[in-house]
Amino acid sequence: MDAPALVLVLRYRKAVTYGFHVLLGALEQHPTSTRYEVRFGETPEATAAHIRTALDGGAQRVLVLWSFYSPDAEALAEELTLIRGLVDAPNVAHVAGGVHATAEPGQTLDAGWDVAAVGEGETTLLRLVDAAGDPTGIPGLAYRDATGAVVRTRRPERRPLDEFRGFSLRWHRFNALEITRGCVFSCRFCQTPFMFSAKFRHRSVANVRWHVDAMRERGLRDVRFITPTALSYGSQTDEANLDAVEELLASCREGIGPNGRVFFGSFPSEIRPEHISRAALRLVRKYCANTNIIVGAQSGSDRILDAAKRGHGVEEVKRAVRLGVEEGFRINVDMIFGMPGEDQSDVDASLRLARELADLGARIHAHTFMPLPGTPWREAPPGDVAPETIREVDRLSQRGALYGHWQKQRDHAVRLAAAADAHPRPGRSRTILPVVDR
Repeated sequence: MDAPALVLVLRYRKAVTYGFHVLLGALEQHPTSTRYEVRFGETPEATAAHIRTALDGGAQRVLVLWSFYSPDAEALAEELTLIRGLVDAPNVAHVAGGVHATAEPGQTLDAGWDVAAVGEGETTLLRLVDAAGDPTGIPGLAYRDATGAVVRTRRPERRPLDEFRGFSLRWHRFNALEITRGCVFSCRFCQTPFMFSAKFRHRSVANVRWHVDAMRERGLRDVRFITPTALSYGSQTDEANLDAVEELLASCREGIGPNGRVFFGSFPSEIRPEHISRAALRLVRKYCANTNIIVGAQSGSDRILDAAKRGHGVEEVKRAVRLGVEEGFRINVDMIFGMPGEDQSDVDASLRLARELADLGARIHAHTFMPLPGTPWREAPPGDVAPETIREVDRLSQRGALYGHWQKQRDHAVRLAAAADAHPRPGRSRTILPVVDR
């Protein structure tokens, strides 16, 4: 058999698989004249072995695909160096995609990747495959030409979600189904609206049902969703659309069958506090299996919520938790400590809210603010959590009322801030820190 023109080696990490599954779902539907193979590298050593096998088998070009979030960029750059030390060749190119590569293509190239994929990856990958791996002129890429100059092509077109599968049947790679991309709530700390645009694109109910039917046929029982704000499904405004949500949930409940389960408003998605109502909660109860819901609060200070452009206040958070508890749900509340511009009164307000919600029966999912690339707060200082705040957070944790990786995120925040300092963007920053006004 002739050697393939192109071998795609995925650096396949269990923590970040969803993006690859979506790309594979698009690829399996795509007719192309390029003869290609796909391989999964689940460790650096396995990735290097796949590259070596492809080269020894006569592959004309090998693309190693990476996808990662900003906090992982530094560690994976070290892994990239390790893999290159094990195997490398002129016809091997390492391509980084995801939110970090989109937000920081220059930084990504400087860290050692050959190509940075900017924006949504489905159409970019399909064109790369059609071109047998040659990135020249393909929209959605940044790379260096023969002279070493950085070339940045135009962004790829944003396509309706229904055009691409949300997971891969050919390669048997399944995940929670993305039902909404983009977000009209442009929170200053969040990468989502700045990567996918500040508007919603929803997968249609019919298309979601196709996926659910495919899952059931293959013996899968649990349906979960990826969405920045669950009760925004079907809406193009900041208001919830309960009719659209019920149509979605009813179809999924029917499709997965009596032995299946539907989860909504729980991991890996959440619900905005102002969207929670008795009617909404009873819809979840009627069609879904989850007894817990994630509510995004972020701060106990109205001043900080306003500065972050959250679009709700503290009272909406309290009301949402009370309603959720009354309707029989366990409420998990996301909160971020160390937000830009916080003073002690803001911290105290967040701790008071955390204690009050815990007393109601909620659990606090604690985070430390990270200045994420691509957001208006990219150049903000890293989240700083004072010792007395740490002690109070630890007390909540000891009583089972708080959880999260907020300590690890403190370290990530410092590294992200250092990277932003090393790659300044003079005249381009949209960072606007809140001003204390008493």
